[in-house]
Amino acid sequence: MASHDRVRAAVLGASGYSGIEAVRLLAGHPFVELVALTSEHYAGREVAEVYRHMTGIDLPPFEELRADLIRGRAEIVISCLPERVGAPILADLAQTGIKVIDVSADFRLKDPAAYRQTYGADHPAPALLKEAVYGLSEFHRRELREARIVANPGCYPTGALLGLLPLIRRDLIDPASIVIDAKSGTTGARRQAAVEQLFAEVNENFRPYKICNHRHTPEMEQEIGAALGREVAVMFVPHLLPVTRGILSSIFMRPRAGTTEQDVRDAFEASFAKSRFIRLLKPGELPELKNVRATNFCEIAFVLDRRTQTLCVLTAIDNLGKGAAGQAVQNLNLMLGYDEAAGLLAAAPVP
Repeated sequence: MASHDRVRAAVLGASGYSGIEAVRLLAGHPFVELVALTSEHYAGREVAEVYRHMTGIDLPPFEELRADLIRGRAEIVISCLPERVGAPILADLAQTGIKVIDVSADFRLKDPAAYRQTYGADHPAPALLKEAVYGLSEFHRRELREARIVANPGCYPTGALLGLLPLIRRDLIDPASIVIDAKSGTTGARRQAAVEQLFAEVNENFRPYKICNHRHTPEMEQEIGAALGREVAVMFVPHLLPVTRGILSSIFMRPRAGTTEQDVRDAFEASFAKSRFIRLLKPGELPELKNVRATNFCEIAFVLDRRTQTLCVLTAIDNLGKGAAGQAVQNLNLMLGYDEAAGLLAAAPVP
């Protein structure tokens, strides 16, 4: 923990969607002082010049990305840099004692070969892969409290794993039957110019993409496999919604013979008894994106259909909140020994 009242934090890649969300959350955090914000595109400019909604908040200006400018100033770093860009810098910072939370996928996969197959390049800092703690906060609290480097989960895996791991740990389902049908808002594709992200392409449209070859599939399989103690394959079908932010996941699976609704509810209640950001909904209630927008909450519901012998679990998260910056701040709190919910308890802006 920091030796003074507020920990000095930096956000790398602070002008992207997840980066500026991390800035927004940390700017209101009771125990954090933002000392550095990097942006290759906007170095030298004030944050409010680029993001007017941050006007009136005392923030350092955007600056260039250089490890030597971070060392000695920051005690913890949240990196929202793209894959392969941030890893060498984060490895440098971690070696100097700075704690690191990486929002990219660079440290999520433990196997360098799996990283190479998924991202088409060798890992820039393979020595750190085994050390990095997978930052699914609700399931790795103990490891996070001792972590030097944390791999923040992807947005799709967060929504899926929160709905699956409690059931897998109690052996209530057949893992080979898992089908994950997930829909994401457009900010899941980062702040970049791309034809498929244009308003005319997204508005009044709804489309699947990267079926069976999405880069988050190996991450899901790794974590499910770790819970099982063996390898597993899952079917993942992502879709793009014509909304700005949010992920709604419908997860289908075969229950084990004799599994009851109470068994399922007991599994979720046991797993999330101490989890302030998980809302296990009452029977008859279903998750909605509006209830988690701009928050770190996850809504979970389930339906056990006896007629088809199918269990459907539904989860809703904000892809920039629980799926990225919100979970990064939750992990920061755990790493530094703060209240896990510090800076994160604002309600969704409804309507």
